[in-house]
Amino acid sequence: MKPLEGQAALVTGAAKRIGRTLALSLAEAGASVAITWRESEAEARQTIADLEARGVRAAAFRTDLRDPAQVRSAVEAALAEFGRLDILVNNAGRYETAPLQDISVEQWDAMFETNTRGPFLTAQAAYPALKAACGRIINIGSLGGMHPWPTHAHYCTSKAALHMLTQTMSKAFAPEISVNCVAPGMIVNGEVAAEYEDFARRTPMHRNGTAQDVAAAVLFFATGPHFITGQILSVDGGLGL
Repeated sequence: MKPLEGQAALVTGAAKRIGRTLALSLAEAGASVAITWRESEAEARQTIADLEARGVRAAAFRTDLRDPAQVRSAVEAALAEFGRLDILVNNAGRYETAPLQDISVEQWDAMFETNTRGPFLTAQAAYPALKAACGRIINIGSLGGMHPWPTHAHYCTSKAALHMLTQTMSKAFAPEISVNCVAPGMIVNGEVAAEYEDFARRTPMHRNGTAQDVAAAVLFFATGPHFITGQILSVDGGLGL
């Protein structure tokens, strides 16, 4: 039997890139998977087809995670589709480069709306179902939430807040729900650029990470001991050391 056979997962922002790989990894482990998307309808349809090709039930819901009503609707739709919810992966995120002195209030608020407020709203909406299932929440943080990047102040601060939210939720939602966080470093998906090569040279493992590296960490928290909670796992090849 696959480790997640009979379980159901919701992965936010999973139509493409890392989120898609996370969703596919959970499906390969046997879970039924629902994803949310906001603008990438074609990619969401393809991801659903690829999930179903792995022999699991799948669903996609257009959701603006900044809207509490839409968040509740997505969670309710996932429950209606699968009859249960065991795993929530808060993957949807926003990233932007901007000098600190030039960041507008609108940019600052938009970053927090997606990276911190979104996971809070989704976890809160999913709480009753996850509690009933003794489930798991896995947040996707960032190495930037642990180290100050001067050209990404709003991003770093929003992810640092998500790390703290992870630890706060792990205490508030215990003992029924385990809550952990995966914090990726430099993750590339086939991109080739001088800046990426520079990161690879500075990384002790002498390469940048892949979406599959992140997925393996998520799968660990999804299938490993429920007793593990409140942890922030760096997936950075040692870059943050």
